[in-house]
Amino acid sequence: MQLPGGSIKGPDLEQIIEKENEVIRFVIDKLKDGFSLEAFKKLYAHFSTDLCDATEYDFITYLYLFFDDKKMPNMAELIKWGTLHLVTYDLVEEFNNTLKKSLYSELIEQAFEKAPPYLQLYSFVMHNKRSPLHCLTAMEWDNVEMVRSFKEYVELHYPKLKSNILIGQVNNWPKYHTKSF
Repeated sequence: MQLPGGSIKGPDLEQIIEKENEVIRFVIDKLKDGFSLEAFKKLYAHFSTDLCDATEYDFITYLYLFFDDKKMPNMAELIKWGTLHLVTYDLVEEFNNTLKKSLYSELIEQAFEKAPPYLQLYSFVMHNKRSPLHCLTAMEWDNVEMVRSFKEYVELHYPKLKSNILIGQVNNWPKYHTKSF
């Protein structure tokens, strides 16, 4: 992301290459003797997917509809266009400071019922991952320890939510839409 003044905020290219190489090694190990280029491409596409990205679009759609239903069409449009340039999680965090507490609480409570677990995933990543590479790949999610860690995080930070339901929602990530507006 380019900041005012021209500086760049985001992961280093070396971090991205390291993450890509991890996924490549993981996929090759999964395929072992049954390696084919087609199978590699398919598994790589699956396991390199960032689950925060995979859940974000449907979460943005939820936000848009929430504000539209509240007769706040300009906020809905802000969501639609602003999330093309801003991290959706950061925008929601700022809503905590700018919206009426009752409206913000309603937004968050309904998100748990009507949207994919984007907020929980992203906050988990922010809590557990080294900055600025804020992603949780399907490869990482495939690890039982990662799922256990997510379960513990959710139970601590979102005690009203059923962690097993959230884990099921995360496991459904391939069914979420990933298109942009």
